[in-house]
Amino acid sequence: MKKRILLVDDHPLIRKGIGLTLEESLYYEVCCQLSSAEETINRIGELKPDGAVIDISLTGMNGIELVKHIRTMDKEMKILMVSRHDEDLYAERALRAGANGYLMKQVAAEELNNALDKIFNGGIYLSEEISSRMLQQAMGKGPKGEQSPLEVLSDRELEVFELTGVGQSTKEIADRMHVSAKTVETYKARIREKLGHENSHELARAAMKWVEG
Repeated sequence: MKKRILLVDDHPLIRKGIGLTLEESLYYEVCCQLSSAEETINRIGELKPDGAVIDISLTGMNGIELVKHIRTMDKEMKILMVSRHDEDLYAERALRAGANGYLMKQVAAEELNNALDKIFNGGIYLSEEISSRMLQQAMGKGPKGEQSPLEVLSDRELEVFELTGVGQSTKEIADRMHVSAKTVETYKARIREKLGHENSHELARAAMKWVEG
């Protein structure tokens, strides 16, 4: 019997692409496609999927926060996070939240089934590069000096930092995250304090530089 997979992504074309990849599989089938964390939380008890493929960048509650919520309801569901974001910064956050693996969208078509195979067989899926780096760090051999300064940010602060870097205003960020503008300004103040930026313009420049790579 095929494993039933829930897809959660707010980009219809990406959901369609992942869905088509899974439908060609001998072992997996899509039980439902949803676009938001809030809808997922409301329906996951009804759907009872065996696993979920979740994008990090959801409108409203992001994917990492969604995984944390799912884990309070279901400890056993297999969860694969997919994202276009920097693996060095987000993969460990995804695992800490309760995901079983992290897959870059750029390789999703080729690696999706392999990633699901691994996590359904009890493993953790990460790219070879990030797996090796995390193992070396766990053994005390990793290049700690190269750790990103953004590691000090919380998941929500990092989300605000990234959205600032792509040019979104405080109001636009608030609308996307479903919070008040005042809450976004509080996040920005914490980011400035943690990263040592003197003002909003300095924060915005640093965020844009980081997004541009």
